[in-house]
Amino acid sequence: MKITVFGGSPKGETSVTMQYVQYLKKRFPQHEFIILQAAQPIQKLEKNEEAFGEMIHHVRSSDGVLWAFPLYVFLVCAQYKRFIELIHERGAQDAFRGKYAASLSTSIHFFDHTAHHYIRAVSEDLGMRYAGSHSAGMQDLLKNEGQEKLILFAQSFFSSIERRLKIPRHYRPLNWTPLDYTPQYSERPRLSTDRKIVVVTDSVDGNIGKMIKKFVNRFKTAPELIDLGRLDMKGGCLGCLRCGYKNECVYTGKDEYIEMYKMKLKTADVLLYAGTVRDRYLSSRWKMFFDRAFFNTHQRSLEKKQFGFLISGPLSQAADLKEILSAFVEWQGSNLVDFVGDENTTSEQLDGEIEGLAERLTHCSELGYVSPVSFLGVGGMKIFRDDMRGGLKVVFRADHRTYRKTGVYDFPQKKIFSNLFSEILYILMSIPWMRKGMMRRMKEYMIMPYRRVLAD
Repeated sequence: MKITVFGGSPKGETSVTMQYVQYLKKRFPQHEFIILQAAQPIQKLEKNEEAFGEMIHHVRSSDGVLWAFPLYVFLVCAQYKRFIELIHERGAQDAFRGKYAASLSTSIHFFDHTAHHYIRAVSEDLGMRYAGSHSAGMQDLLKNEGQEKLILFAQSFFSSIERRLKIPRHYRPLNWTPLDYTPQYSERPRLSTDRKIVVVTDSVDGNIGKMIKKFVNRFKTAPELIDLGRLDMKGGCLGCLRCGYKNECVYTGKDEYIEMYKMKLKTADVLLYAGTVRDRYLSSRWKMFFDRAFFNTHQRSLEKKQFGFLISGPLSQAADLKEILSAFVEWQGSNLVDFVGDENTTSEQLDGEIEGLAERLTHCSELGYVSPVSFLGVGGMKIFRDDMRGGLKVVFRADHRTYRKTGVYDFPQKKIFSNLFSEILYILMSIPWMRKGMMRRMKEYMIMPYRRVLAD
């Protein structure tokens, strides 16, 4: 059978992901693998419709499509995202309809699930039959177990195609009616604050533009607006890892992004990100914005800030997008105040929610409140900590230095008294009569430390 592989790395054939694809090609010589790079040549594909059309032609004659990509900031890279947008912009959806699809990624497993969920949703929106995913660790292919799992994944995918199996759809089609938003501006006093507020958007048109204007109008001193559509960004993250040594990006001095990030975003107290849902995420321009921030590598660069999101579109039907943005804020060590969107609402209600968000962002900033992190922030940071302590520190020396300095390397635990006390209790719990007595009073023991706090 014929399998079209869409490579999703800015590094093209030299990416780690492509080595996994080449391994499959070697192990399954009976199948024809057409490997097409969809991310690296994205600027050419945007300008050259003929080159794009040739790629789509291969899809039409294929039995299946394998999306193969590395993880880039919770998702696929911006260049790959842009390729997916081109499929819709150029009306090529019919080439994918009815085809079987699967996804293969390489990463350190930091939010790899959201990337695969995104590709599944995109595939199903194209009318494809999504037959599974394989999320490989960066070095899995170097181990026998990793090779065996990859082979079994491919066999399962090929079997689904050969047997023409029916596969359930997990993501329903996006269904919503855009609001004809007409904001009203009252004469009520505007908010006065000394907080530095920055609004970032990829467009000032349509509903999102009106929502931004409503937000900005709430303040006596207008927040600064950064329009990604006008910001000079020469391209997306190249995955070259030059930033790993001391956070110096290959784009330094070549466009406006890094200076904007350092001088405006890092110095802000409040950040409002505003965008429109496009396929199952925001725009590829927004994705480029997030990817390019990787010059900070795995370090928090927007810590202790207040975040709000204005989203135009079916946000309630884009749970993965909401999880990604929430996790981004938590991992940064900042406070997510809320999302406000124009779905299932009225102009009057939306006006009130935007004004409320403005006041809440300001108040939380003045209080200095940052909510405790959930699993999204804790789990993600532990992945970075463990992998950095291992082999990643060789390349990401800047991360390693920062992690040592800031206490991210919080193991082994150096709490001598606490560790000794735990060891004693562990031994005592092995004595039957002692264990029985302790278990009988366990609920009381659990709240005992808190009584001292409540007694103060």
